[in-house]
Amino acid sequence: MRRVTQEGKRFRYPQQRYGIFSAACIRFPKLSCTFVLPFIELLDYEPEYSGRDSIWIHPHQHAQQLLIMGSCFAENIGTLLAENKFRIDINPFGILYNPRSISMALREIISQKQYKASDLFLHRECWHSPMHHGSFSAATLADTLRNIQSRVEQAHKELKQLDRLMLTFGTAYVYEQKETGKVVANCHKLPEKNFIRRRLEIDEIVEDYTLLLDELISLNPQLKFLFTVSPIRHIRDGMHANQLSKSVLLLAIDRLMQRYPQVTCYFPSYEIVLDELRDYRFYADDMVHPSTLTVNYLWERFSETFFTPETQNLIKECETIRKAIAHKPFHPESEEHKRFLGQIVLKIERLNGKYPYLDFEKETNMCRLALQ
Repeated sequence: MRRVTQEGKRFRYPQQRYGIFSAACIRFPKLSCTFVLPFIELLDYEPEYSGRDSIWIHPHQHAQQLLIMGSCFAENIGTLLAENKFRIDINPFGILYNPRSISMALREIISQKQYKASDLFLHRECWHSPMHHGSFSAATLADTLRNIQSRVEQAHKELKQLDRLMLTFGTAYVYEQKETGKVVANCHKLPEKNFIRRRLEIDEIVEDYTLLLDELISLNPQLKFLFTVSPIRHIRDGMHANQLSKSVLLLAIDRLMQRYPQVTCYFPSYEIVLDELRDYRFYADDMVHPSTLTVNYLWERFSETFFTPETQNLIKECETIRKAIAHKPFHPESEEHKRFLGQIVLKIERLNGKYPYLDFEKETNMCRLALQ
């Protein structure tokens, strides 16, 4: 652990440092030495994240290919990575919440499964896949199959060139179909009586992922794995059951990291929200999902852990371009605005000259269309 100074402003939120504890010292001076001051001393330190301590062979760079799968938090981080021009594929099966659904999806990507009509079912006038999020569902069978198959094939093609696989586990609870005994990724609002709900065991997850990681490494020896546990609380499970669920996930990941120390890493998104921020103001209105402020804070921590200074500077360049394009002018037909757009195109061309793997096609086309 390394000490954090006031000047560093690592603790930008008052309640993270001395706020409530200072008040406690004043009100209960006899108890402060025993209980309160140790907490204050603890808050003067920043935990060294597993990303720094583990053998994460290379920091992640824009040129590397990343696949990210898992819960809503995977979507949050994945969207920020995509906005900053990292080469990334986000959730080719849609949002997946539990480790078993994620491992099943990865095996289907490996085998490049060909989906058929028998893999889908019709419910509430839409065709669904029990392996996929509702975003893949459609009113016609053909559209649903097309949505699914295109993403499976894309992920399969990327598999052997993949540099990083980031997996975000949300819950250890799964729903099994009573008829087949298979775990589903999404119930698609089918009656709850059709399923058996249970919590995965630690050994069950470890055994499953040991086989999966061995298979992935044999296909792609350069592949590295980043695990996270989603800070999103599954309130429907109940507060205590949610904690038990997260504990199962944390212990399973820890066991996997012990087995694969050279190729695995852990980013403590769950711990940062609960132990570093630890305040309801950092949750959205539903009091379950992290707020935009929290996601941005986690992004900062993620960047500090896995990006080199050069990569962080490149992110700032991408952000400058993104903000410039998002600017809404009062006079879009003016020569001044056209010169402004021309400067953006020149900046993109300069960046692409140095970093040809950055995809600015959408932004370039937007600027050139506006210049016509």
